Amino acid sequence: VQLQASGGGLVQPGGSLGLSCAASGTIFSINAMGWYRRPEGRSRELIATIPSGGPTNYADSVKGRFTISKDNAKNTMYLQMNNLKPDDTAVYYCNVVARPRLSDPRMYSYWGQGTQVTVSS
Repeated sequence: VQLQASGGGLVQPGGSLGLSCAASGTIFSINAMGWYRRPEGRSRELIATIPSGGPTNYADSVKGRFTISKDNAKNTMYLQMNNLKPDDTAVYYCNVVARPRLSDPRMYSYWGQGTQVTVSS
């Protein structure tokens, strides 16, 4: 399974930006998808998840501003970020927990390459 994240960039405070993450390769099923971020000098943090059969979850720091969604037919996940703040500046990573093959019942965690989001005036 390969993940390709895109959509990062530079945006002014209060602005909006959208990220996408496309999963490709051999995929039997996807259990959950999520977005993480790593601000410079800090550890990686979970910001939003969307399980295959449950409600979305958000970190308190982004609740009400960020929206996670997915297109099952395209195996693609999105993160719409509104009212961005300088504290949102980080490298954003997408994560997928998936079962790659019917013959293997285990779930595996896969990571995208990361995309930089910079919020600055």
